[in-house]
Formats: sequence, C-alpha cells, structure tokens
Amino acid sequence: MPGEFTRFCALAEIPKGSKKAAKLDDKWVLVCHTNDGLFAVSGICSHQEKPLFNGRVRNCKITCPVHGARFDLATGAALDLPATKPIPTYEVRVSDDWIEVCLD
Repeated sequence: MPGEFTRFCALAEIPKGSKKAAKLDDKWVLVCHTNDGLFAVSGICSHQEKPLFNGRVRNCKITCPVHGARFDLATGAALDLPATKPIPTYEVRVSDDWIEVCLD
C-alpha cells in the first residue's frame, strides 16, 4: 500500500529558489524548491541534530549553517565532513496547487 501524503503548504508559498520548514507528525521537514524541482528532506542535520532551515541551497545540495556539512537533496547523502550519516528524504508531490509530503 502506498504511503499517505500530508499537505505541507500551498505551492505559491515556496517560489523557485526558496525553502520552507514545518513540523509534520513530530518531524521537522524542509521543502526546497530548486531549478531541478521540489525536494523534501529532514529539517535536522545528521551530525549534531542542528536545524538546516537557514542552510544555503545550491546545485541541489543544502549546507548546514552550523558546521558546513553538505547534503544531497535528492538522496540525503552526506557529502562533507563533519557529517557522515545521510538525512532522511521524503517523497513530495504537487496536488491541486498544494505541496504534499509522504513521511512513510
């Protein structure tokens, strides 16, 4: 059975080149709207559980604003030390001009 999608926000709230964080089911989720599309990842860095919300997004990667670790938005892979563990990624879709995220 496919996972259940939850409404995150209206598509218009996250124009291309921006991002937004929200808590869904007790998890911080960060949705980034890049030139390559929408990506939903954990809003928390895997290194020391610091927020990624203020991190810089470039080339489908997000940089942790605390220690500089970078993560791939598509896969969650840790690309730079000090992070060694990936961050969770979530399926994202647009339905009726709403961004929806599947946490399963």
